[in-house]
Amino acid sequence: MYPPNIIDFIKIFSKLPGIGPKSAERVAFYILSQNVEFAEKLAGSIIAIKKKTKKCHICGNIDVNDPCFICADPKRDNSKICVVEDAMDIYLIENMSIYNGLYHCLGGLISPLSGVKPEDLKIKELISRIKENKVKEVIFALSAIPEGDTTILYIKSLVKNSDIKFTTLARGIPVGTGLQYAGNKSLEEAFKGREEVKTNV
Repeated sequence: MYPPNIIDFIKIFSKLPGIGPKSAERVAFYILSQNVEFAEKLAGSIIAIKKKTKKCHICGNIDVNDPCFICADPKRDNSKICVVEDAMDIYLIENMSIYNGLYHCLGGLISPLSGVKPEDLKIKELISRIKENKVKEVIFALSAIPEGDTTILYIKSLVKNSDIKFTTLARGIPVGTGLQYAGNKSLEEAFKGREEVKTNV
């Protein structure tokens, strides 16, 4: 049995994605092997994530500023909006340096089985941005799963009788996975080879 403070750390740390009890144990003993200054910096960085990170009221991205660095950049191409599930996807695409448009984070996907309805997502805000900014292309960078297809078709149905081009990522993203599981090269190829959305996505 470990001391109570170590047990508490393992229980809390085990709740992080991809971290099980064994990994949490290794992290705990690694921290114990370091000096107090390291532990204080680690604790401070965790607190700073919560206290200093803001959600952009325009696109839903995360940054230390609101609006975020992307929405505040006058050099971005506001005729294009890339629609993603969460903020992590924005940074995955930005790291490729091949896209200079805007983003919109939905906060998830439409999933009736999970109780996620269209009104639970930032879809209404997306439609408003499309109309206000005179967007020419909407790029869907959503997970290649049925819920992703449902979300794409639902959003497309809300913007009828327009000249807007709706595209989705092409080859490179395996069916049934999200952007975070694709390699940089695969994601880049999928983004460059995006295809127009058909009614039978």
